[in-house]
Amino acid sequence: MLRACVLEFKGSWDEYIALMEFAYNNQNHSSIGMAPYEALYGRKCRLKAAQDRQKSYVDQHRREMEYEVGEKVFFRVSPWKGILRFGKKGKLSPCYIGPYEILEKIGPLAYRSNPSHILRDDLVEVADNLTYVEESVRIVGYKEEQLRNRVILLIKVLWNNHSSQEATWET
Repeated sequence: MLRACVLEFKGSWDEYIALMEFAYNNQNHSSIGMAPYEALYGRKCRLKAAQDRQKSYVDQHRREMEYEVGEKVFFRVSPWKGILRFGKKGKLSPCYIGPYEILEKIGPLAYRSNPSHILRDDLVEVADNLTYVEESVRIVGYKEEQLRNRVILLIKVLWNNHSSQEATWET
């Protein structure tokens, strides 16, 4: 576990050593049949109890939903900061997309929707690290911004794979 932490946090792993110690001491070990914290202090860590309590609060407002073939549903999408999806960005980007018709019930919570509604991803070449290269198409406009005692020249750039409403102001 420590090796994974060192590889993940590279030069700043020493800042996270306390979190690693906490994680190590509160997970069950097969050799002793309990967590090291429990073996050392003789009482259970209260983390699991707190997690269970929080889960019970959330479960009060959650309801199990089952759908039938032919019903229409909306898919919940979670917007990522800096990633543009579904033609809109910012606060007004959609939380739900659809409606999609359910064609087949695969499992208790798994369904197959209409294949013609699958979002195409062939428009953007995505690298293995989930990044892609943005290329500017043309400059749409110019403007100057006054910032205290400095003037900043801004240009409005239209990017490929985006519509004209999504041109951005760049320095």
